Amino acid sequence: MTRIVCVAGARPNYMKIKPVMDALERRGADVILVHTGQHYDESMNDVFFRDLGIRTPDRYLGAGSGSHAQQTGRVMAAFEPLLDELAPDAVVVVGDINSTLACSLVTAKAGPLLAHVEAGLRSRDWSMPEEVNRVATDRVSDYLLAPSPDAAANLRAEGYREDQIHVVGNVMIDTLLANLDRARQSDVLDRHGLTRGGYGLVTLHRPANVDDPGALRGLLKALGEIAGRCPLLLPVHPRAADRLAALGVPDGIRLVPAAGYLDFIALQDAARLVLTDSGGVQEETTALGVPCVTLRENTERPITLEEGTNVLAGTDPDRIVDTVDQVLDAPPAPRCPALWDGRAGERIAAVLLDGGTARTRPRPTDLAPAAGHGPQ
Repeated sequence: MTRIVCVAGARPNYMKIKPVMDALERRGADVILVHTGQHYDESMNDVFFRDLGIRTPDRYLGAGSGSHAQQTGRVMAAFEPLLDELAPDAVVVVGDINSTLACSLVTAKAGPLLAHVEAGLRSRDWSMPEEVNRVATDRVSDYLLAPSPDAAANLRAEGYREDQIHVVGNVMIDTLLANLDRARQSDVLDRHGLTRGGYGLVTLHRPANVDDPGALRGLLKALGEIAGRCPLLLPVHPRAADRLAALGVPDGIRLVPAAGYLDFIALQDAARLVLTDSGGVQEETTALGVPCVTLRENTERPITLEEGTNVLAGTDPDRIVDTVDQVLDAPPAPRCPALWDGRAGERIAAVLLDGGTARTRPRPTDLAPAAGHGPQ
């Protein structure tokens, strides 16, 4: 039996790892779930396990918070002996958080095959810690599991071999489609006194937006103007709570506690528009057909701009207000990329279980065979 370790560490990881685990287990793999503990508060952790029906992790590393180096180092130190004990055939990491990079480096040195879900995403912004994490993780991975053709094109441009690259679709959308009916049964709109299409939904969590008081003040100014036309609901990420309280929020913006997965999908699904700095929300709104305005200067999900409902507004307050006015006046038509069909987990399982072993596959720095000299 093939043994595969699946790693998760923060809220976005949970929605991405569940379809992979389910598909691997349906095909008879021995799947071990390792939770690094990078997110450890109840609102960002336990509720998502409950909502998604993810089983209790088999192992918990308890990494906690800290600087990038501290957090990455703690995960590496805890994961190394565990990997030696478990001796898996492969390790699956998802996304671009510090846990992703930490477990990737340990796996690469230990020898099992490494698979990166969401490989090839690029923001071109080297000041983003996530960009460093995703680039470094791709470099040491055997399987590069890309969500869309643009991500695969990035990998080819960076020189990866064709046998490493697999366009498998978007695992986030697997989870969304599997839970959408349940989410629509939520009473979250009633709890907050909302009506479908009668509000905008806001999420803010990226350090560049919430850690700099000047940047956050500018965003709140823009949101205050927008709220005059469309009332806004802002579920508060723990990272932003204290800073928002210190600055105060304009009239028309309601702060509410962070929402669980099902409630948050319901809030996105019923919103007139969503304003966000989250990569995952850009994808979810596209799948739901809901207009999205991204409060960043760049995105590693350009497919949501080209084949989805997302618009990039930047962080200048006046530009944000102008962009939102345009979106409210002429919302983008719903559209969704190919392979965002709920079957990405199945495609990933097929790649992992049919792709050979660490002894039979080329490894990440092996050269591609010369033309005409490869296996026939």
